[in-house]
Amino acid sequence: MDYKYINQLLQRYWNCETTLEEEKILRAFFSQARIPAHLEPYRPLFVYQQEEQHTRLGSHFDEQVTALIDEPVTVKARTLTPTRRLMPLFKAAAMVAIILTLGNAMQKPFQKGYPEAAPATQAAPGTTVALGSDTTKVDTLQQSSLRQLPATSPVIMNNE
Repeated sequence: MDYKYINQLLQRYWNCETTLEEEKILRAFFSQARIPAHLEPYRPLFVYQQEEQHTRLGSHFDEQVTALIDEPVTVKARTLTPTRRLMPLFKAAAMVAIILTLGNAMQKPFQKGYPEAAPATQAAPGTTVALGSDTTKVDTLQQSSLRQLPATSPVIMNNE
C-alpha cells in the first residue's frame, strides 16, 4: 500500500498547514492496528487523545485532594536578631578593612636596610627656606654671613 498521502499530511502537519479534517484523517489512520514501521513512532502523538478520553478520575479523587489541602503545614520560622540581620554588612566591612590594611602594608618597604625618608616638615641642613613673601631678609642674611668669613678660607656649602 502506498502511504504517500499520509506522508504528505504528516509533512503539512509539521509545518502547521493541516485543516481539522486532515488531522482527523491522520488520527483515524494511526488508530488502526497495522501501521508501517517507519510511521510507528508517530502513533502515540495521534492516539493520545483517544486513549485519554476513556481515563476518568476515581471517586475518591476529591477526598485525596481535600486531604492534601487541609493537611497542616509546619512552618519553621526563625527570629532574626539585629546582629544576624547585619552580618553581611559586618563581613563586607571586614573585607574592606583587610584590603585597606594590606594596601597600607604594601606601601612600606619590606627590606631592613631601606633608608627612611626625611619628614617633609623639616628642612635639610645647609638649605634656606624662604617663608612668605619677604625674601629680601633671607638674601641679606646670606650676604652678611658670607662677609664675616675670612677672605683666605674657602667657602664650603654642604647641601645634603
